[in-house]
Amino acid sequence: MAVVCHGHQRLDQHSPPRLALLPMSSAASDHELFMKQAIRLATENPDAPFAALLVNRKSGDIVATGINQSSTNPTLHGEIAAIHDFAQRSGEGWNELTLYSTAEPCCMCQGAILWAGIREVFFGASISDLIRIGWKQIDIPAQEVVHRSWKPELTIHGGVLAEDCKQLFRDAISDRRR
Repeated sequence: MAVVCHGHQRLDQHSPPRLALLPMSSAASDHELFMKQAIRLATENPDAPFAALLVNRKSGDIVATGINQSSTNPTLHGEIAAIHDFAQRSGEGWNELTLYSTAEPCCMCQGAILWAGIREVFFGASISDLIRIGWKQIDIPAQEVVHRSWKPELTIHGGVLAEDCKQLFRDAISDRRR
């Protein structure tokens, strides 16, 4: 089971997002297939394995990809790179896209996702998972950004192949210590 946060719930400053379980159906297995693609993509940058895909919900096609390139540009996270890739290729039909990311989008990336008009996000490792592993993160969940926005219809699903995604980050930290 994966965790899902629905954007239409409002939060005050102290209440945590409410989470519900995402049923594992044939659609969920499609989500796992797309996450496996993101995981494969993330291995291209083992030092910062943040990778993202944009998928057209109607066709099921991967229409853009992105890999973290923050060593050359601190704003070029995987999600931003995928958004940039799609903007260069087409830039039309943003509301028909779903984003898949190996990790929960940071507040900067989630803001860009909102501005782009993407309506659905699936991620593997959560920000809190990454912090527990020892990865430096700004501790603002993506759902909090959505709750404080004008786009409450954006839905965020977490925990898709979370253990596989967390392992990418564990390996990156382990490699740094060598």
